[in-house]
Amino acid sequence: METIRPPRMRTVKEAAQELKALDSHTAVTEYHIRRLALQGVLPKVKAGKKVLINLDTLIEYLQNPTAEKFRTASTATVNGIRPIV
Repeated sequence: METIRPPRMRTVKEAAQELKALDSHTAVTEYHIRRLALQGVLPKVKAGKKVLINLDTLIEYLQNPTAEKFRTASTATVNGIRPIV
């Protein structure tokens, strides 16, 4: 029987700390992770005021940021503001 492993959901701060533990010289910051989630590059789950992201998806993105699954529409809005093209 296959065991189901739940996703490793982390707050932005916890995700940054986990990356720091994996690579003490990482340049990826909390701010960058938060922006990726808010821009729709990384899927996010809102839990009250917290933003949760899947740590495995974040690591997958960092390994291959140009993968098709991480592309967003150029007209994506952030906080209700759309970019001027």
